[in-house]
Amino acid sequence: MTTVVSWLSTNFDLPESHDYPSIELVSPIEMAAVRYRSLGGSWQPVSPSNNSSSPPPGASNLAAVYNDANRTIYLSEGWTGVTMAELSILVHEMVHHLQNVAQFKYSCPQAREALAFAAQERWLSLSGRTLESEFGIDKLTLLVRTNCL
Repeated sequence: MTTVVSWLSTNFDLPESHDYPSIELVSPIEMAAVRYRSLGGSWQPVSPSNNSSSPPPGASNLAAVYNDANRTIYLSEGWTGVTMAELSILVHEMVHHLQNVAQFKYSCPQAREALAFAAQERWLSLSGRTLESEFGIDKLTLLVRTNCL
């Protein structure tokens, strides 16, 4: 964590805070529940009104989620951090943590993603990789995911 925070602080306009987030490895269904609750939704993996344990549409693409309220990074239960691609996911979520700790304000949730994706792309470039080669995220997808609509 120290290396990632120092690298982010050196390469991007982020504070070097060593107030680290909690990290939890969770199932895709649990991650979807965290994500949808953080967006104000009420979807639950299993409840009296929703006895299905399948995630809501689009949830299968979640690699990680950061929760501002409890300062926790939720990573997929298969995450090991041994590849540059997996580490880049942590880099992306650490950007959100540092944005949260610094109390940065954004006009919409997508705007805060721009810096996180930029950091993730630069991290991947250290090993000759890209967001597109590792995650299938092309420039048009980035444009949509990082701009207020």
